[in-house]
Amino acid sequence: MTDSRLMWSRGDRVRAAAVIAAGWVALLWLLEVADVLSGHALDGFGIAPRTPSELVDVVPAAFVHFGFSHVAANSVPLLVLGFLAALGGIRRFLAVCALIVVADGLGVWLVSPAGSNTAGASGVIFGLFGFLLVSGFVERRPLGILAGVLVGAVWGGSILAGLAPTQSGVSWQGHLIGLAAGIAAAFLLRRRPSKSLEPVL
Repeated sequence: MTDSRLMWSRGDRVRAAAVIAAGWVALLWLLEVADVLSGHALDGFGIAPRTPSELVDVVPAAFVHFGFSHVAANSVPLLVLGFLAALGGIRRFLAVCALIVVADGLGVWLVSPAGSNTAGASGVIFGLFGFLLVSGFVERRPLGILAGVLVGAVWGGSILAGLAPTQSGVSWQGHLIGLAAGIAAAFLLRRRPSKSLEPVL
């Protein structure tokens, strides 16, 4: 059976990855515009911890932000890390993101401080960072290893800073859980090496 990834040219994969990453970021900006126009009605989709009715906000919270500065801070890392992760295949990228969003949202619901309201794509960003950092090593792919090293060199410092529990108004819990979910996704959703078919004589 032919691997569906082989049906796509390298240019096709690059274009698809660029479209999905840019589309995601554009969606976040559109939602923030809608939030402002509605008097910040979408802020209610953030996660208030350990409230059963808030479980429905586990997924929407990853797409809601508290102001344009918040979404602007997340846009560039999400665009770049999302693009790099999507280069490995759109289907797997969506599965990785779904795992990160759900795990991070549930983790935030469980451990965030009482009275907090957590939202934003930073948990996904930390998750994609973790995924890209280790997936190349897990799958023993030279290009993946190179991507992980470059991602670590560029964003490692800011990622470590985002895990510090001393920052006021920052969900370091969501960042840490997102990072752990991304690393777990690299193992759970790793690509298996394709076996070449032996010729039948």
